[in-house]
Formats: sequence, C-alpha cells, structure tokens
Amino acid sequence: MNRIGAFLKDVKQSKVLLLMALPATLWFLFFSYLPMAGMVIAFKQYRYSRDGFWASIMESKWVGLQNFKFLFSTNDAYIITRNTLLYNIVFIVAGLVLSVALAIVLSEIANKKLAKLYQTGMFLPYFLSWVIVGYFVFSFLSFDKGMLNHILSAFGVDPIRWYNDKTYWPLIIIFVYLWKSVGYSSVVYLAAIMGIDKSLYEAAMIDGASKWQQIKHITFPMLKPLMTILTLLAIGRIFYADFGLFLQVPRDSGTLYSVTNVIDTYVYRGLKSTGEIGMSTAAGLYQSVIGFILVMTSNYIVRKFDKDNALF
Repeated sequence: MNRIGAFLKDVKQSKVLLLMALPATLWFLFFSYLPMAGMVIAFKQYRYSRDGFWASIMESKWVGLQNFKFLFSTNDAYIITRNTLLYNIVFIVAGLVLSVALAIVLSEIANKKLAKLYQTGMFLPYFLSWVIVGYFVFSFLSFDKGMLNHILSAFGVDPIRWYNDKTYWPLIIIFVYLWKSVGYSSVVYLAAIMGIDKSLYEAAMIDGASKWQQIKHITFPMLKPLMTILTLLAIGRIFYADFGLFLQVPRDSGTLYSVTNVIDTYVYRGLKSTGEIGMSTAAGLYQSVIGFILVMTSNYIVRKFDKDNALF
C-alpha cells in the first residue's frame, strides 16, 4: 500500500508533465507498439479474407522464413545491401559534418535578419517532395533539354546520357540528399548553439582565444552529446533508405539499378510484381531488427568511452 500511495503521490505531483506527455504516448502506443502484432505477417503467405484484417492473418498459410528468402536468395541481395549501407554511412557522416558546420556559420553571422534569410533558404528544400525534386534534377540532367548538357555543348563537350550512365550517380544521389536535408538538420544544432552560455565565449575572448579556438574548445564540446545521440538514432535506420530519393530522382531507370537500387526500392518492385505483402513485411522486420542491434551495439560502445553521452 505504501508503494501504491507513493506512486499515486508522484502522479499527482507530476500530473501537468504527464498530461503534456500523453499525446505523444498515445501516438506511439497506437502507431508504433500496437502494429507490432502485425509482424506475424512476415512469417505467413498473407491472403485477404472478407472477415477482416485479423481473420486474414489467422487464415493465411504459415510459411516460416520463406518470405525472407526473397531478400537473400537472388543475385541482387549483395547489391541492395551494399548500396543501402554505403549510402547511409555517407549520409550520416557527411550530413553530420555539414549540418554542424552550417549551424556554426549561421550562428556567427552578425546580421540576424540576414542569418534568418539564409536559414530560411537552406530550410526550404526539406519541404519539397521527392517528386518535385526528381523533376528539378531532370531539368538539369535531361539529355536533349537539360541545362548541364547545354553548358557542356557550349564548351564543345559531347552531351552525356545521364540516365543511362551509372558513373556519376553515386555523387548525384549524395549531393541531392545533402542539398535537401542539411538545412533542416542544422536547425537542431543551431538551437543548441544558441543555448550555450555567452559568458563562456566572453571569458575566452578576454583570455585571447581566437574564433576557431572558441569553436574548438566551447562549441564542439557543448554539441558533442547532441551529435552523439542523433548519430546513434541515425545508425538505427542505417538499413532503411529514403524511398523517394532512390526511386524518383533516378526516374526508376533500369540501367542505374546497380548504383541506385536499395532494399526499399527492391521490395517495392517485388511487391508490385508479386503482390506478396508478407515479403515486404519480412523486409521491414529484417531492417528493424538489424537497426535495433546496431543501436544497442553503438550505444554500448559509446557508453564504454563516455557514459554521459550514451542514449541509456
């Protein structure tokens, strides 16, 4: 009874904070935790039943790990895994470096109105859909009407069939992703920089520290916990790819599959051709389990070196 009374007392004292957390808690409950029961579809040959969703699951044939063979039994298994991993590693590293650098640059602009203008301009691409970005890229890379080929022709260089030549696409994919996402990612770091005590910089200036020394010995250490946490969270989705980026920007060109095909696009095309929902569920479960393992492993490593910067 004492424990129950203490619990109720804590609830009463924290009722305002609990009410604030309630909407997010309900969202996670209904859209993240309850749907986990549907993971069983990954082990079934899902067939729709007129009696409803749960009846469809119960009546569908159990096939065990058969759906997972869809990912690993073809010659494309190595390609899609390699592409997904390598692209995400580059996205995480380059995105972190550029986001932090951009946040520091914006924080150092003396004219705050001008800084807000720059921030808005860099923030805007994040809100564009990948369909629009895909057409935007096409306006540059189209063989006969693309801007880049017109520029090359002006210098006497033969036009390039961009959508048939896979040589340039790893760089194009990375550039487009960073162009769209870095501005948004930098906002988090910029907010953290704005929260750093200004007296630390004033004391450093009095001691004769240069701007770079202030950034190195004050800004970076203050941002380190946030950088670590966001990187750990990004590692958890390292087996997920931005579907719109890899489908819309290369315009689903078959000749580019060796450098643009990732797990998500591979499953999408397989789902279109076979209609097997169980296969796509198996792929999602595989990505989630691997991501969970990577987050736990990374957090364990971080905790060994710096317990304060670990997630838990």
